[in-house]
Amino acid sequence: MDRPNDSQLPPPPEEQNDQQPIQVVPPTYRTLYLILYNFVSASLWSVILGRVLLITTLFGYSSVHFGVADFTRWTQTLAALEILHAAVGTSLAPPTSSKSHANPRLRRVCRVGLVRAPIMTTVMQVASRFLLVWLIAYCFPATVSRSPAYTSMLLAWSVTEVVRYSYFAVNLAYGGVPFWLTWVRYNAFFVLYPLGIGSECWLVWSSQGPGVTRFGVGWEWFCRLVLFVYIPGAYVLFTHMMAQRKKVMRSLREKKDV
Repeated sequence: MDRPNDSQLPPPPEEQNDQQPIQVVPPTYRTLYLILYNFVSASLWSVILGRVLLITTLFGYSSVHFGVADFTRWTQTLAALEILHAAVGTSLAPPTSSKSHANPRLRRVCRVGLVRAPIMTTVMQVASRFLLVWLIAYCFPATVSRSPAYTSMLLAWSVTEVVRYSYFAVNLAYGGVPFWLTWVRYNAFFVLYPLGIGSECWLVWSSQGPGVTRFGVGWEWFCRLVLFVYIPGAYVLFTHMMAQRKKVMRSLREKKDV
C-alpha cells in the first residue's frame, strides 16, 4: 500500500518550563541517524523515479521491470528498518501511570523512543510492499513486464517516497519545511494513492494464473485474501491521510493569518 502519514521524525521533546531560558541543543545521534536514513532513502527513490521515466520514454513500459526491479526490491527492503524505528518508539513510549511522572529515571528512559510512527500501520505498509517486490514482481517477471501497472505503481511509489523522505530530512535538519513541500506532501496523495493502490491490486490479481501453476491452488486463495484485506485497509489509510491533511493545512492557514 502507499504510505500514509507515518513519521520518521523523533518524538517531540517535553515542553519547556516558562521560567527556564531556551537553550540551543546540538543534534543528537538519533537525529543525525534519522537525517541520514531519510536522505539516503530519498536519494534511492529518486534514482528509481529517474530510471522509470527514462526507460519508459526510450523503450516502453515493458522494459521497466528488467531495468529497475532489482534496485527497487533492495531499496524497498531497506524500509524494513522503519519497523524497527516504530518498534523502538512504541516499546519505549512514555507510560501513563502517575509513577512515571514522579520518577525522573523513568522519564529519561521514555525519551529514547526513535520515531512516533504507529507500529501496526508501519508493519502493514512494509508488508504490502514486500508482497509486491519479493513475491509478485520477483516470482512472476513475465506477467509483471507485460502490465503497465508495474510502471504506474513504481511512479506512484517513487514520487510518494521522494516527497515523504525529503520532507522528514528537511524537517529534521532545519526544524521546519518550506510551504511548497508541505503542500505537496499533504495533497499529492489524492492522485498518487489511488494510482498506487489500483496498480498493486491489478498486479496481485494478474498473478493468480501463473501463481496457481507455480504454487498450486492455494496461491489463488491467498491473492483473493490479500485483495479482500486491501479494500478496508485502503479506506482506513486514506481517511487517516485526509485527517492529517486537514490538521496540517489548518495549521498552515493559521500561520499565514498571524
